[in-house]
Amino acid sequence: MTPGTGLAPCHHGEILQGVFADGRKEPCRGLVTLPLAAPLTRAVFVPLPGTPARRIAVAPSGRAKAARAAALAAAECARRSGLPACGGRLRLSGGVPVGLGMGSSTSDVIAAVRAVAAAFAVELSPEEVARIAVRAETAADPTMLDARPVLFAQREGRVLEDLGPALPPGVVVGCLTGGGRPVDTLTLPPDPYGAADLAAYEHLRALLRRAVADADPLLLGRVSTESARRNQRIAPKPELDLLERAARHSGGTGVQVAHSGNVAGVLFDAAAPDLTERVRECVCFLRDSDVPVTRIFRFPSGVTEREHGRPHLRSDRPTGPGEPRRRTRLPAV
Repeated sequence: MTPGTGLAPCHHGEILQGVFADGRKEPCRGLVTLPLAAPLTRAVFVPLPGTPARRIAVAPSGRAKAARAAALAAAECARRSGLPACGGRLRLSGGVPVGLGMGSSTSDVIAAVRAVAAAFAVELSPEEVARIAVRAETAADPTMLDARPVLFAQREGRVLEDLGPALPPGVVVGCLTGGGRPVDTLTLPPDPYGAADLAAYEHLRALLRRAVADADPLLLGRVSTESARRNQRIAPKPELDLLERAARHSGGTGVQVAHSGNVAGVLFDAAAPDLTERVRECVCFLRDSDVPVTRIFRFPSGVTEREHGRPHLRSDRPTGPGEPRRRTRLPAV
C-alpha cells in the first residue's frame, strides 16, 4: 500500500428539501443540492500497516466524521482487496467553509474515503461511498454522485429519484444570511410534517422533474423559492424576503438557500438577455441592503466565475459577425 489522495467538491445549499414518498410509498426525507465545483477538500491517507483500522490520526484535529469514514473505508477496502486492514494518518486541506450549509463535513468524508480507497487500490462505487458517508456522519449530501441532479435520502444514503442529466443552465449570485454565522445542524428542530406537507413536496418534486426535462430555469426558480419559504419554519432567514425582492428587482428567476446553513443565492437564467447587467444590479441591491455577496457562479458546471475581493464590473465585449460567441463575462465580487 502507498499513500492515497482523494478530492471532493461541495455544494451551495439546496434547490429542494423536504419529505417525499419513496419506492414503497413511505415518507422519506430527501433533498436536491446545488453542486459547486470549488472549493474542494483534499485528503491524503498514509496507511500504517500493523495498526488497527479504527486508529486514524486526523489533521486538523476535530474532524471526527472524516476519521470515522476513513476507518470504515479501510475495513471495507481491506475486505475487498484481501489486504490486511490497518489504520493510518489522514490529512485534510481545502477551503470549504464550515457550518454554512455547503456540505463541508460530507466533502471531508468523501475525500477521506476516496483517499483510503486509492491507498488500497480499490474502486468504490458512488453507492458504496454514500453508505459509508451516512454511517460516518448520520446524514450526508449527495456530493459523491457528482453534479447529476438527484433526489437523495440524506439519512439513508440512497437515491429516491434520478431527475435527469443536468439542472437548467443558470447563474447564482451567492451571499450570506444571518451574518454568516455557522449553524450547528444538530441543534435544528426536526421538520414536522403531515399529509398536506407530503403532498406539497411531491408537487414540488414533479415541478422540478419537469424543469429538468424541459431545461426550464423559470420553473427551477419557482421550485427553489417555494422550498426556501417552506424552510422558514425550521431554519428561518430574516433576509429571505429581501432576497426575493433582489430577484424581482434584477430579473432573477428566484432564490435558493441552504436549508441547514446561512449560505444563499439569487438565481438567474444563464441565457437571459443583459445577464451581466442583471447580475450587476443584484450585487448592488444586496450590498446596499448589507447582505454580503460571496461569489458568482454558473451551474450545472458549478465553475466559479469570480470569488471574493472588491467588485470590478466590466461590460461584455460585443461579438462581431463571424466571431465565435463569447461566454458572458460576469461581474467579479
